[in-house]
Amino acid sequence: MAQLGTAPDTLRPAPILRFPGCGAARLHLSPPELAGTELEKLRAALDSGWLAPAGPTPAAFEAAIAATTGHAAVLATTSGTAALHLGYRVLGVAPGDEVWAPSMTFIATIAPAVQMGAVPRFLDVGPSWTLDPALLADELSRAARRGRLPRVVVPVDLYGQCCDIEAIAAVCDSWGVPVLCDSAAALGALGRGGLHAGRGARLAVFSFNGNKIITTGGGGALASDDPALIARARLLAGQAREPAAHYQHETTGYAYGMSSVLAAVGLAQLPTLARRVTRRREVFATYLAGLGDLPGLSFIPEPNWGRANRWLSVMMLEPTLFGTDREAVRRALEAAGMESRPAWKPLHLQPAFRDASFAGGRMAAQLFEQGLCLPSGGAMTPAEQARVIEVVRSCARR
Repeated sequence: MAQLGTAPDTLRPAPILRFPGCGAARLHLSPPELAGTELEKLRAALDSGWLAPAGPTPAAFEAAIAATTGHAAVLATTSGTAALHLGYRVLGVAPGDEVWAPSMTFIATIAPAVQMGAVPRFLDVGPSWTLDPALLADELSRAARRGRLPRVVVPVDLYGQCCDIEAIAAVCDSWGVPVLCDSAAALGALGRGGLHAGRGARLAVFSFNGNKIITTGGGGALASDDPALIARARLLAGQAREPAAHYQHETTGYAYGMSSVLAAVGLAQLPTLARRVTRRREVFATYLAGLGDLPGLSFIPEPNWGRANRWLSVMMLEPTLFGTDREAVRRALEAAGMESRPAWKPLHLQPAFRDASFAGGRMAAQLFEQGLCLPSGGAMTPAEQARVIEVVRSCARR
């Protein structure tokens, strides 16, 4: 069980559940980990007298995120989804506007825009599993000829792997289309030139959900190199209250600011980010070494433009070569008390978006059909990971 007062150089998992019918602890996909200094930071926040999303603690967490990512300005929010909503709002998304995103992503990438009345359009991914810049360029050219360019393009740093934001931003800039990068799972990942995930986009979003590498139990952040955009988002996140002695509102906003309590947890964890990324990459490397020889099995590639944080280790199984399909392996891991999960179901295949348009081939669909996310937590022991490898290998032998 996790302890709040342990040494900061030891990452500890949060309390874990027991797998029904099995004596061993259930191995989760990406359980939260504690740095050991959370209690100290929480006490400091409480001693400051601030609990609300104001005061020194959220400001300190925002400054720490800015220092980590290199962004000029950061706003800490209640969730990554809230940060995306604010991003859409400050970029001027309005009812009827088109918003483009890769189909291979979690629904939160596009849901706030749809709820604002925007029209989603989904694009396929390329060999890197992220938005294909060449496809994007072709589709933007066609959209320009139709006179209907998207209001925003939202690439995704999938499973902690950076998209080619430099190429994507260059294409979008040529048509005057802003880029909002969904880097929710990519804190600590690097893109071209060693720039942090999200750099190069007009705005970037990060998540501190309970399953992320750095977690506050919930929460997110909106980051930009344009302080004016973050200032506008900050106003909206505070119910759009104007600076006046009375309550003055020129528009409506939201209660989206991160509390001091959550920010304190983030302040404790953020200094351990580099060590956490190293550990996740070690987990991935162990899977690659233990399973990479099996026919029909491959892993999410790491393109030459970046260094993934390996938030999740994701493999693909080609059934005719491997001998069975992804679902059979998932069920075998589940029976052994190990959580795994299919890769994201593409949004253009989701009933919620049955009327949305899609451009591209079957790459995203194939990733869903064959992709499986393996247990990837940094506190997983070598013996636990060896057991995962053993189960997967046993499926191949069958």
